[in-house]
Amino acid sequence: MIGKIIEIVDNSVIIKLDININEQPNLVNLHVVFDDGSDRSVVAEVANVNQEKMVANIVGEIDHGFFTPGSSVKPSFKSQVRLIKAEELALLFGKSETEFGYTNFGTSNVYSGYKINVPINEFFNAHFAILGNSGSGKSCTVASIVQKLYLSSPKAPVNSAIFFFDAYGEYTNAFSVIHTKNPALHYKAYTTNVIDPDTEILRIPPWLLDVDDLALLLDATTPAQLPILEKTLKLVPILTGSSSIVIKRKNDIIARALQDILLSGNESTKIRDQVVAVLTKFNTPELNLESQIAQPGYVRTLKQCLYVDKTGKMQEMELVVEFIRGYISDEQEEIGEADLNYFYSLTDLEEAMEFAMISEGILKSDKVFDIANIMSVRLHSLATGDHKVYFEYPRYVTKEQYIDSLLLDPTSNTRAQIINFNINYIDDRLAKVFTKILSRMLFNRASVLKPRGSMAYHIVIEEAHRYVQHDSDVTLLGYNIFERIAKEGRKYGVFLGLITQRPSELSDTCVSQCMNFVILRTLHPTDLQYIREMVPNVSSEMVLQLKNLKPGNCIAFGSAFQVPTSMYIDLPDPRPLSNNVDLKSVWYQQVSSDALINQNVGSYNTQVPEVRTAEFDPSNTINPQPVVNVAANPVGTISAGGSLPTAQSVPTQNRFIQTVPNQ
Repeated sequence: MIGKIIEIVDNSVIIKLDININEQPNLVNLHVVFDDGSDRSVVAEVANVNQEKMVANIVGEIDHGFFTPGSSVKPSFKSQVRLIKAEELALLFGKSETEFGYTNFGTSNVYSGYKINVPINEFFNAHFAILGNSGSGKSCTVASIVQKLYLSSPKAPVNSAIFFFDAYGEYTNAFSVIHTKNPALHYKAYTTNVIDPDTEILRIPPWLLDVDDLALLLDATTPAQLPILEKTLKLVPILTGSSSIVIKRKNDIIARALQDILLSGNESTKIRDQVVAVLTKFNTPELNLESQIAQPGYVRTLKQCLYVDKTGKMQEMELVVEFIRGYISDEQEEIGEADLNYFYSLTDLEEAMEFAMISEGILKSDKVFDIANIMSVRLHSLATGDHKVYFEYPRYVTKEQYIDSLLLDPTSNTRAQIINFNINYIDDRLAKVFTKILSRMLFNRASVLKPRGSMAYHIVIEEAHRYVQHDSDVTLLGYNIFERIAKEGRKYGVFLGLITQRPSELSDTCVSQCMNFVILRTLHPTDLQYIREMVPNVSSEMVLQLKNLKPGNCIAFGSAFQVPTSMYIDLPDPRPLSNNVDLKSVWYQQVSSDALINQNVGSYNTQVPEVRTAEFDPSNTINPQPVVNVAANPVGTISAGGSLPTAQSVPTQNRFIQTVPNQ
């Protein structure tokens, strides 16, 4: 027995030691068990130790061979205090061998050589977050977890669909060769690099954009702008057609706008100028400035009838009004599907918006003009600028066909499991919009699948603090798509994976819905405070540990982990392109520009530094021998029923430190 309980404060148990602590290895972070003779034993993790006392925080209880996390019960003062046995570790951390339905994450930092295998259904069937400062090993951790998901389990998840939004374009190197390791697995990449694309360019068909998508894309700021977008989308399949009924509808829209101008009561010169402006931009073969108005004895064009005399009068006002009214239809004729064109471009969308604006009275109201004009300018910039290429889709597809095409690997004509969107070559505003539009498409697709949940989509967002924020979407649209996925996605099979170095900048709603966390080194006080307040089951001791973690080491907890688990993550093979710049090579080495671009920057030091972990021999689980030296201890053998995992100096791997090659 280690000692006796002398005090219980909240979740902490203070133990007076009966052993000579100087003859023991470091016991911090090991687990102790409080046995009181019943079938239920309380388990606690050692938080700190001094020469006389030890403090352990309760993490759960073992009842009839099953471990239940939580601190619903406290140990009795008569309990015997011992270190956890080897065979009991599997109750806390799962089996050290990878079985079907489990995937390996890493290796315990506390119990040497003990593999941490996580139940797939507990981790990936929920939203998760991977947090840590730059340089802490986030990218390598993500790549390692995904690689092991597909390669460490006895059976590969061939029906999975993981969509990466890759902020730096670094994951292609980690996943592109997955097919060579398992022919049933495929990787597909899209890029936003239109100058030198190494893969297929990301393109979104403009006819798949709905009102909410356009509002985000055009930076709408008020719900008052939405009716114009709604009318735009209603008009665009009509206006891009060329049938007689479509021309008649165009004439009606133009004529109604012209009638409003003619009857506005403004000065004749202003009326003339506005009519000329409208018909210059909006016209049909039948209704334009050269349309002929026949009167007994003469024929004049519409433009000639707009003449304003020296007295400031438009003498033919009545004639023009009567002519214009001839194109207004009191009863709108239904346009059949055959006359509608759903295969349209951004330019067509721009024209439809202009018609929608004059239909909404932009020429009569300065307020309407102010509301609508800013969106019109942005749409024009989009339709004529460099970004138009992302909306040039070669053929007509439905939303279902588009999503299916994202999942299709063209090289093998089979399904891809990992789809990577490299959004590194566009600005953050457009990248955020693309991420929202594509995520919303996936969510909407999953929400109508029958049976519900028959397909799962995982949306993994690198540098999530840039995109998953509490934006003005809620005011504008009534919701934020990431927050909606966080709250509703699980029942439809849509899950978020948030990777960020600034958790305090994330949407609180999204973080609150995450069920699993993998946290690497975190230093910023604001982020540490945020983690302490927002992440469940985080103690002050854990927060202190986060500041001192080595690269590649993490603390994981959540529904997939019975207890908070300290482990190190194996280096992925191959690694993502997340290396830092090697200034020694860049500054001093004489190389050509081509060689500098193509050189392999730096290398990783895989030497094994000494860290404190506990010795554990997984092969000796039936009757393992005690490994703590207790010969000089009056207590004798601490646990006669099993081994005593101890804290010795054993090697682990510091897998994320970059070094410069010897010159």
